[in-house]
Amino acid sequence: MRILIVNPNTTASMTEKAAIAARAVAAPGTEILARTSTMGPASIEGYYDGAMALPGLLQAIRAGEAEGCDAVVIACFDDTGLDAARALASVPVLGLCGSALMTAGFLAQRFSVVTTLERSRVLIDNLARHYGMAGRARVRAADIPVLDLEHPGSGALERLQAEIERALDEDGAEAIVLGCAGMADLAARLQGQYGVPVIDGVSAAVKQAEALVAQGLKTSKRSAYAAPLAKSYLGAMAAFSP
Repeated sequence: MRILIVNPNTTASMTEKAAIAARAVAAPGTEILARTSTMGPASIEGYYDGAMALPGLLQAIRAGEAEGCDAVVIACFDDTGLDAARALASVPVLGLCGSALMTAGFLAQRFSVVTTLERSRVLIDNLARHYGMAGRARVRAADIPVLDLEHPGSGALERLQAEIERALDEDGAEAIVLGCAGMADLAARLQGQYGVPVIDGVSAAVKQAEALVAQGLKTSKRSAYAAPLAKSYLGAMAAFSP
């Protein structure tokens, strides 16, 4: 089984972090391929960055499916481009937010998602509603620019820890979901520190991808995720014409 991890931003160190987290939980025989988008923003912080990341993300997914990947994980907690990717690809495509929320739901009645900036908090709060978790999940922002997670000494870890402590005290959280792919390397450490389940979306998505592939399941191509209709695309988007 081959699972493609696509980082829709252009920061290679984040891709490697996600790949390490994925390989740590992958079953024997599962090969993890990791790709960094070749175009778009250095980090995804809000709706505009997410929109600008879509061409590079879809290009990487198209190439990965041509290479024979059995499933794709989009390594961004905003579930950037998830619906478009499912329409493009025939293999299962998973996002971090949906996978992490479903995993948390197996483990706790109430849980808190701790993400980076306020603009991302609003976006993820909307996703929690979309996934039917609004009554169980509270989303918090720790005021951390995403790229600060790549720099020891930036204070990002301390701000993340402080927000987790507030979530445990004020929300009555029974589990914590890390709301950014750039936090993937911190889950085990924080779980040991706080004594509650700490869910990393990369790990959750990889295990769910393995389960779907093992069952022989693929994305439905009836209605919502039907393949794009053939038509011409103009200008810089010509290469993405179906």
